[in-house]
Amino acid sequence: MDAKGVLEEAYGRLPDLVDTAIRGLTPEQLHWAPKPGANSIGWLVWHLTRVQDSHLAEVLDTEQVYVTGDWAARFGRKSDPSDTGYGHTAADVAAVRPESAAALSEYYRAVHDRTGEFLRGLSEADLDRVVDRNWDPPVTLGVRLISVYDDDAQHAGQAAYIRGLLP
Repeated sequence: MDAKGVLEEAYGRLPDLVDTAIRGLTPEQLHWAPKPGANSIGWLVWHLTRVQDSHLAEVLDTEQVYVTGDWAARFGRKSDPSDTGYGHTAADVAAVRPESAAALSEYYRAVHDRTGEFLRGLSEADLDRVVDRNWDPPVTLGVRLISVYDDDAQHAGQAAYIRGLLP
């Protein structure tokens, strides 16, 4: 299997991880945190989706899925493309309130579908293209895609763990 195939396989596993973490949960359960100031399932899934959406839009040089519809309102947020969860305080985390598990699932699916289409269109050579010169060494597309996948997989696992703690 080539690198592109590995990326497609890895990203292809994320929808099941997300669905397992949120399926059937109420808005209250999505908002519940194991202790004050901790991340909730809803925030974790919103954040992992925001990260994938914002990074892919940057690579594609296009608008994020988040700002092209009523997604932000479905999470109690304003439609701000810079609002991805990075730097959120405990109050910011608590302010992310998904209206339902379906809202999280539908937003994730829209972003995932865009990502899948993008990955299918890549060539091996595309993965070596530099997409961010603000780092030393500069970040290639392949490294960025691995970074986003890693962040998403970790947060999906955290959300599943918190689900197991629900009262």
